[in-house]
Amino acid sequence: MRTAVVRIGVDPAGELTGERLTEGMARLRELAREAGADVLDSDLAALPAARREVEVLIAGDDAEMLTRAATAMSAKAFGTAPTPGVVTFISRGTDDDAHGVLAGFGITGVVERTPGDEGWDIVEVTLRRSDLERIPESRIHTALEASLNCEVRIVIR
Repeated sequence: MRTAVVRIGVDPAGELTGERLTEGMARLRELAREAGADVLDSDLAALPAARREVEVLIAGDDAEMLTRAATAMSAKAFGTAPTPGVVTFISRGTDDDAHGVLAGFGITGVVERTPGDEGWDIVEVTLRRSDLERIPESRIHTALEASLNCEVRIVIR
């Protein structure tokens, strides 16, 4: 399972005091733990109001669902109307990460990993030719290499 980093603006109006922000972070950590998630440490009070954003680490693939969950936790913790931000995924270089990259492009493929002669894995990804008609192979290749940090070979069937 992939891990998302869901960013949520918790004080868009800039109205919370430093004390209230600290209390909100503590409550958000509790709520996140109960949900099997985590919150990255941040001194929100030291940030300008427009940048008071938390980062919730949550397992899953559905960015929209994860954003709703993190937004609800943030609203409960801070008592504000939080604004969803950008969602990214942590990459550990696994086959799940490769499938997640493909899913981000709206495609599927077969992922096969073999150890290379120099100790680095080689990941072969088999894609349908029809998928490459709408997405350039180079974009997929670059995204896979960045996510997996290994040699990627794309095979077209």
